[in-house]
Amino acid sequence: MTDVLRMLIPVAVGAVAVVLLMGLWNMMRGGSSSRSQTLMRWRVGLQFLAVVIVMALLYLTTSTP
Repeated sequence: MTDVLRMLIPVAVGAVAVVLLMGLWNMMRGGSSSRSQTLMRWRVGLQFLAVVIVMALLYLTTSTP
């Protein structure tokens, strides 16, 4: 289980970075503000998912006394 989570962390962080860059690109070229808003909402959701994955990995790998 921890191996799967370790592999998912870079995927989740990469997805956040891609959506962030897409949103910034859309704003820089003067694109639709509703599209930028949608992309930024996706970014927040993906960040939440990435944090959940990291916390789950930390929970599963920490030793309990």
